[in-house]
Amino acid sequence: MLMRCWIAFLPALAAGLVAGPLSAVGLENWADGRPVFESDIRQKAEQEEARRAERRKQVVYPKFMNGGAQPDITPAAPPIVYFNKNEETGSIIVDTQGRKLYFVLPGRRAYEYPISVGRDGFTWSGTERITRIAAWPSWTPPPEMHKRQPGLPITVTGGLRNPQGARALYLGNTIYRIHGTNNDRTVGRANSSGCFRLTNENVVHLASIAKVGTKVKVLPSYTGGVSQSAPLSSLFSSWARDEQPSAPAKQKRPNAKSAAADAKKKAPQ
Repeated sequence: MLMRCWIAFLPALAAGLVAGPLSAVGLENWADGRPVFESDIRQKAEQEEARRAERRKQVVYPKFMNGGAQPDITPAAPPIVYFNKNEETGSIIVDTQGRKLYFVLPGRRAYEYPISVGRDGFTWSGTERITRIAAWPSWTPPPEMHKRQPGLPITVTGGLRNPQGARALYLGNTIYRIHGTNNDRTVGRANSSGCFRLTNENVVHLASIAKVGTKVKVLPSYTGGVSQSAPLSSLFSSWARDEQPSAPAKQKRPNAKSAAADAKKKAPQ
């Protein structure tokens, strides 16, 4: 009887041993009977992007390019997430490792935007402030970028073909920006030269709530806790507020004139 119990228990034990390590390294799904990990998917995408970058080095663009049409982009708000600690309301936090940008809201909440970040050798950290916000900005590649890719244009006017996208938020006096993109597939990857790319819909939303002077903290990784759902403590506090009895209405005290008039009315004639 004891042997049968152990035999029945072995499959569950084996499943537990396998599931533990898989979840720790970020299992995404299964293919051909084998696990496919998120890290492998990310590495494959970055390798493909590196191959595209090598091919782009052979392309020679016109010196002065027209960026194309500049349509009205409908802003799209990203999901709201919850922090486990207080952050400065109205500030922006960039989590480079997590490839997320947070716009901090009151009550330990934040908008969470997916972003692309600098590829290997092009990441940075520090604190800057937004010095300018531009719609459909032009793009003038800096000299160091021309050295890496000689075929780049001198300048590109703003438009859908411009890699800066629909909006650009300039960071201090640096060459770095938070901006849109002309290719949504690049968002969520480490493939930029140090700027932070959002989809055009997301960057239009961000530009509508951020202001010149907004603080931007660029971190190697955000060490605070981030949750997709509101903590239970906030629910309990809201219930407590709802259950508090309302204060009784104050009765209006009659003044001397109205009291005398009432007495005169009640007196026999």
